[in-house]
Amino acid sequence: MRRILTIVLGVVVLGAGFFIAKTLASSEQKIRPTPKKTAPTVFTEIVQNGDIPVTVIESGNLVAKNRINLYAEVQGVMEPTSKEFKPGVVYRKGEVMVSIRDNDFYAQLQAQKSTFQNLITSILPDLRMDFPDIYQKWDIYIREFDMNKPVAELPKPGSDKEKFFLTGKNIYTTYYSTKNLEIVLEKYQMKAPYSGILTDAVVTPGSLVRPGQKLGEFIDPTVYELEVSLSKSEVSFVSVGKKVIVRDKETTDKIWNGYIIRINGKIDLGTQTVKVYIEISGEGLYEGLYLEALINGHIEHNAYEINRSLLVDETNVYVVEDNSLQLVSVEPVVYNEKTVIVKGLENGKEIVSRPVAGAYTGMTVNIFEE
Repeated sequence: MRRILTIVLGVVVLGAGFFIAKTLASSEQKIRPTPKKTAPTVFTEIVQNGDIPVTVIESGNLVAKNRINLYAEVQGVMEPTSKEFKPGVVYRKGEVMVSIRDNDFYAQLQAQKSTFQNLITSILPDLRMDFPDIYQKWDIYIREFDMNKPVAELPKPGSDKEKFFLTGKNIYTTYYSTKNLEIVLEKYQMKAPYSGILTDAVVTPGSLVRPGQKLGEFIDPTVYELEVSLSKSEVSFVSVGKKVIVRDKETTDKIWNGYIIRINGKIDLGTQTVKVYIEISGEGLYEGLYLEALINGHIEHNAYEINRSLLVDETNVYVVEDNSLQLVSVEPVVYNEKTVIVKGLENGKEIVSRPVAGAYTGMTVNIFEE
C-alpha cells in the first residue's frame, strides 16, 4: 500500500513539473527596448574676422618713485624730536626726522668761527695802510659778522693784488674750513626732503649712531612706479608717454591711470625681456602692492578671438558642418590670460563656442538655438 502511494505521488510531481515547464516555455518573453541615441547640443558662433587690438597684460610690484634710505653721516647719540621715529609717521617737507647730539661739534665750529673772525680783524690795519680803497668793505664785513649765524660769503676781490694778499694771510683757507664745519653740523639734523611717510625705522632715541649706519626708509606716498617686463616684440609697440591702465587683480573695481616714463635699453639675458617703468598715482596705492598693467599694443588684422579652452592640440578648433564636428587648423598669434587670438578661420564658419565633452571628428551634434 505504501509503495503504491509513493508511485502515485511521484507521478503527480512529474506531471506538475512538466506542466510548469511547458507553461514557462510557451510564455511570451519581454524584449528590452533599444535606447535611442541622442546627439549632444552644442553652442556655436559665426566667425567674423576683423582688426583686434592686442592688450599686453604684465604684473609687478609698486615702488615709491621718491624713496630714500636714511643713513647717518656723523656720530653721536640720537635725541628725541617732536615726532616719534617709527614706521607710519608722516613728516612734512623740512621737518626734523632725526636729531643727533651735536654739543661737542658745535663748540668746535664756534671756535673755528672765532679764529676766522680774529684773522680778518688782524688784517684790517694792513688793509687801511696798503689797500685803503677796499678797507671799507672788509670793515663792514667784520662788523656784521655774527657768531650765531652762518658765515657770510667773502667780499669779492677787486684785483689780483688784493686776492694774493688775502691768500697769503690764509683768509680763504680759514673761510672754507669754517664753511665745511657748518656743512657737517647740518648733518646732525636730518630733515625731510619732501612730505612723506617713514616706512622703516632701525634706531630709537638714546641709541648711539655711527657714520654709515642705516636709520630707516622714507618715501613719498603720492607717486609710484610699476616695473613690468615686456618681450622684445612687444617693446616695439610702446613708447615713453603712452597711457596705461593699472588694476588690482584681486579687486577688479580698483583701476588707476598711468603712463610709461622709462624704457630700459638693455635686454635681460635670462628672460629676453625689457624692463618698462610706469608711473601712477592716486588713492589706495601702497609700496609693494602687486598690480597688473594693461598696455595697448599693436593690432592684429584679419584675426578672431576665442577662449583658450577651445584649442585642440594648440593648433585646431572644432567647427560644425552638416550637424557634425570637424577639426580646422588655426594659427594662434597672441595668447591672453583667458583668450587667444587666432588666424586661419574663414568668415561665416560656425565655430563651437563652448567645450564639448568627448568631442571627436564626425560627431553628430545639435546646434543650440535660443
